[in-house]
Amino acid sequence: MKKWLVTALALIILGVGSFLVFSNRGALGLVSAEAPDVAGVIEPPASSQAPIVVDARVLPVRDAELSMAIGGIVDEVLVEEGSVVEGGQPILRLERSLEQAAVAEAQARLRSAEARLAEVEAGSRAEEIRSAEAARDAAQASLDRLLEGPRQADLDAAQAAVASAEASLRKLLEGPDETEVIAAKAEMANAEAAVQQAQAAYDEVSWRNDVARLPESLALEQATNTYEAAQARYEQLFRQVSDADLDRARAQVRQAQAELERVKAEARASDIAAAEAEIRRADAQLALLKAGARSEQIEAARAEAAAAAAQLQQAQVALDRKELRAPFAGTIAALEVTVGEEVTVGRSVARLADLSGWQIETDDLTELEVVGLAEGDSVALSFDAIPGLELPGTILRIRPIGEDKRGDITYTVIISPNATDARLRWNMTAVVDIQS
Repeated sequence: MKKWLVTALALIILGVGSFLVFSNRGALGLVSAEAPDVAGVIEPPASSQAPIVVDARVLPVRDAELSMAIGGIVDEVLVEEGSVVEGGQPILRLERSLEQAAVAEAQARLRSAEARLAEVEAGSRAEEIRSAEAARDAAQASLDRLLEGPRQADLDAAQAAVASAEASLRKLLEGPDETEVIAAKAEMANAEAAVQQAQAAYDEVSWRNDVARLPESLALEQATNTYEAAQARYEQLFRQVSDADLDRARAQVRQAQAELERVKAEARASDIAAAEAEIRRADAQLALLKAGARSEQIEAARAEAAAAAAQLQQAQVALDRKELRAPFAGTIAALEVTVGEEVTVGRSVARLADLSGWQIETDDLTELEVVGLAEGDSVALSFDAIPGLELPGTILRIRPIGEDKRGDITYTVIISPNATDARLRWNMTAVVDIQS
């Protein structure tokens, strides 16, 4: 409304001024019908354009409505309304346990792939090569052993094992000899005498209350144990041999005889062939270790590591989409969400503004007015809420496309104040005075 009033007033003033000019010129004889027209054209009277005055609003230099790229349940709200945040600072997080587990799994898979790649690129270790060389030497030794035939030491050991097994079997079948019986009886008699002697010594002090702690008590116990052990050995001599004992002894004889026959036997062709094959296998394994990994193996390991890295990146992106971060530094002007609330894609949950400076925006300039303006033109700014405050400003930007507004084509113009005032607030009304 202010714009139309000012424009009408300017037109009235312009008309009155023109009338006075022409009247004065006629009265002073400055206009004459007889005056020659040198150019053949009558020049129009000079005129001046009235100032342009439009309404505007105070806006922050930058603001944005923030929404989530993915829906979910709000798990954390990390700021409060009015909080000042840095660019990239988290504002809220949705529930994201599944995404966190996926990231952990992808990280483990990447570490495994990188370890495999490092192993392939590093090649064989010196210890692995030495182990393969030792295996090859052992295979060669086995072949040499087959080719050289039985050694006397092996024959003697096998024959001694057969003799020992046969002697054990005969011992079971024949039972104890007279010498063993006499020795066992003597041992048992000596033990019995020791028990009697210890018993007599114990009887002499048995009346005492502390007899259990006396050495006579300990001596009697030890003598008794010795006697019982001697008696058990004596009885063992006459114990009847079981069928199981005999079978076990006969099996030991057969086993010892089979080992003796094996040692005596000449190496068979199949054994030699097997030993030679083992040498070839050991040679191939050693050659592989010394040659290192093939280029195809290295490329496959690299591709596996790259795929694991891509999977981790995808999992991290999915996790990051569950978090809303400030795109720039500013103040949380509005926060419209609480913990436990479900948010949907595209819904505005917060509004962020950079309140470090202001800009003035007007969409009231018609096509007739904007055509004479340019970026960089100076303007004067005043504010309805702050009487007496007038700030200089500069046209920062003129939006190139106009909009139909109540029958007029109007353009949006952004103005940057050259100074500021602490009392300015977002969406305050302003008046822009443009002196063309």
